[in-house]
Amino acid sequence: MGYARQLFDQMPDPNIAPWNALFKGYIDNEMYMDVMLLFGHMIHVNVKPNYFTIPMVLKSCVKLSALRDGERVHCFVVKVGFKSNPFVGTTLIDMYCSGGMVGYGYKVFSEITLRNVVTWTSMIRGYISFGDVKSARQLFDVSPERDIVMWNIMVSGYIECGDMGAARKLFDVMPNQDLMSWNTLLNGYANNGDMEGCEKLFNEMPEKNFFSWNGLINGYAHNNRFMEVLDTFKMMLNESNVQPNDATLVSVLSACSKLGALELGKWVHLYAVNNGYRDNTYVGNSLIDMYAKCGMITSAVDVFMTMSKKDLISWNTVINGLAMHGHGPDALRIFHEMKSSKQKPDGITLIGVICACSHMGLVKDGFKYFNSMVDEYSIIPQIEHYGCMVDLLSRAGLIEEAVEFVNKMPIKPDNVIWTNLLGASRTYKNIKVAELCLQHLIELEPENPSNYVMLSNIYGDAKRWADLARSKVAMRNTGAKKLPGCSLIEVDDGVVEFYAFDERHSKTEEIYSALKSLIKLSKHTIYMQELMEH
Repeated sequence: MGYARQLFDQMPDPNIAPWNALFKGYIDNEMYMDVMLLFGHMIHVNVKPNYFTIPMVLKSCVKLSALRDGERVHCFVVKVGFKSNPFVGTTLIDMYCSGGMVGYGYKVFSEITLRNVVTWTSMIRGYISFGDVKSARQLFDVSPERDIVMWNIMVSGYIECGDMGAARKLFDVMPNQDLMSWNTLLNGYANNGDMEGCEKLFNEMPEKNFFSWNGLINGYAHNNRFMEVLDTFKMMLNESNVQPNDATLVSVLSACSKLGALELGKWVHLYAVNNGYRDNTYVGNSLIDMYAKCGMITSAVDVFMTMSKKDLISWNTVINGLAMHGHGPDALRIFHEMKSSKQKPDGITLIGVICACSHMGLVKDGFKYFNSMVDEYSIIPQIEHYGCMVDLLSRAGLIEEAVEFVNKMPIKPDNVIWTNLLGASRTYKNIKVAELCLQHLIELEPENPSNYVMLSNIYGDAKRWADLARSKVAMRNTGAKKLPGCSLIEVDDGVVEFYAFDERHSKTEEIYSALKSLIKLSKHTIYMQELMEH
């Protein structure tokens, strides 16, 4: 753009075409401030813009949130006689509505004498963005012409306010429904948590593209139904001619992370490499996350090191993954590499860094990084950062200092902070602090029996039987029951969940028979070892 501007400046008396070409170049390169400066220069040298120029200037006002400048441009529009031009008017409507001034947008709309379908659609979209679906529908009903875009926007309006009944009703009377219409409604059901409606519509669709499959997969992921994510992905591969894209792979890898489905995650990695996604940053970040959360931190680092382009998420994911697995020195080393690469850290980065210090017992370094958030990076610490600092002190056995830190926090401590401190109190046998933690936890989550269980264990370790009995009675009086732990195991390209003494599985008899055989075999092995020792 610099060279283009030099050529433009050398032109003795350019007509409107070179001006508009330069405006468009700035817009295409997201150089919106340069658009505004160029427009000011244009007015200064008395060159009259045309109705192609003004929309580009107004779009820049929107991108810069410069509504005051937009109003000045509007005055200029009235002055030069473009007020009733539908092309200019539509951009003015978009500008005012994006700034929350829907009334001004409608005033512009009413002053346009020759409104086209784009103008009507723009005003309807403006009402919807303001949450006024009723006014949008009234305008929709009196519109002299409706194209597929207007229909889709009106359906989206009902979806955004959560009225899926009205959205489906309007969709059913829509003429010439296209694939985008189906996908819009599909995503509406998913985003509003109605996966039954989403599944039903998906099965009704006359055709599907990767947006359709991704809509269903993302719907399951959004509603924490990760097993269905994997099942749908397999169905996509086996029963359709639609190829997954990078968004599909990211959703599937996220589900693998949540379920610990390492083998499927490895298969997706191989699929990504063989189908042109080796250098895709989004897929690479998801692979790092998947391997880290499945316990394969070495593989996570390998993926990170082979990425040709790393963004902030890449650095954060590998730093937090290393910290989570106790590889503190490696996490800090990569953090320093991050700074050397001129990538600015954010709050998530510092969570991983402080967590790394916590695992290494580096209390002073942890405080240094914590203080650098404001001093060096202008990052305001959040509750998660304070939680990491409490964990840092607690792991180092500085329980009293941790309590003092909590008392001085500018943010009210949450249940995670008090639970971590309660766990540390058990490790270091500090009953006084444990009782303090339980008092706060009862206020924050009175029906959570796990807190009483932890305190009971602390009393049991200290052989304070009377206090132990009192704690168990208090837990019983809450009426709450501790939820059983759930385990997941990957079997035959699928994931199975089970609880202790679970009998829901179709092969329960075979499973328990095999378990009995293993117990018998282990007892026999122990017996034989004892015989050999004697």
